[in-house]
Amino acid sequence: MTGESRNRIRYTIVFVGLLVLFCVSIIWNINTGSVSIPLKDILSIIFRGDATDATAYGIIWKIRLPRLMLAAVLGGALSLSGFLLQTFFRNPIAGPFVLGISSGAKMFLAVVTIGLSSAFTYIPVIFTVIAAFLGSMLSMFIVLAFSGKIKNMSMLLVIGIMISYICSAVTDFLINFANESDIVNLTHWSHGSFSAASWSDVGISAAIILPTALVVFFLSKPISAYTLGEGYARSLGVNIKLFRILLIILSSILSAAVTAFAGPISFVGIAVPHICRLMLKTTKPVLMIPASFLCGAVFCMFCDLVARTVFSPVELSISTVTSAIGAPIVIWLMVTRRSKREE
Repeated sequence: MTGESRNRIRYTIVFVGLLVLFCVSIIWNINTGSVSIPLKDILSIIFRGDATDATAYGIIWKIRLPRLMLAAVLGGALSLSGFLLQTFFRNPIAGPFVLGISSGAKMFLAVVTIGLSSAFTYIPVIFTVIAAFLGSMLSMFIVLAFSGKIKNMSMLLVIGIMISYICSAVTDFLINFANESDIVNLTHWSHGSFSAASWSDVGISAAIILPTALVVFFLSKPISAYTLGEGYARSLGVNIKLFRILLIILSSILSAAVTAFAGPISFVGIAVPHICRLMLKTTKPVLMIPASFLCGAVFCMFCDLVARTVFSPVELSISTVTSAIGAPIVIWLMVTRRSKREE
């Protein structure tokens, strides 16, 4: 068997495995909760619209299904955003949370929420998405400004962490001037959660994220060339300056959408792309892009299941679970990279 044949078998196994895990995660999430619903009733409600049991119908269609679908869409977006940032900086430690992008989105969202709360009883979703995008772009612009002067990635990551702390400090300062209801909402949202998911959130987030993900997939060829070096990419006709701007905008849109709908979620953007590289044993964007999105969806669905069931009825924030799983992966990644450099 040739090496190419073995690779194709591996890729097939990985994608089939991720699809199976995706389906298992859906069934597991729907079938798990404080209210137990028999599997046959779940299938009847989903596929036949059986509303005989109004309570079970409401739990599945109004709570569990939109929550798990939002977790899937946002998890895929966060993972794909991390992949783009790692491509941009050519470093697997880069990610929207570490580089302060999520914190910038969080800060701008706090400004919008507090500033418009007196004028609106309900702040339109488009305002929160735009605010999150502007905050993401501001943080990314600051990191890029330093990246031109600092070539050491470790120092750049430290700067990103400092930007994150500054944005968090500004957010905490703004909360002091908010009314009690805004404080409660902002505090709950800042910890990251899918608990407030609705079908409208799923629809709007999907309308933003899925076309963006499709654009990223169509850029697989120039991304592949870019990973081999700017000189090589330029020789193939890639406009490097425009391409780098496009990578930043796409990654910011993805991470901003996540922050707007679920709050800042840590480590998914770093850990999941690395997990995909380990499974696929390749960095080809045409494979990494769909694998990262699918794996990110499965990862967040599983983490959300853990967050809402392990200490039920107490619900953990999603970032608590993703950090507990993702942080050890990041630590291991940094240690192995350092070991390879010393060799």
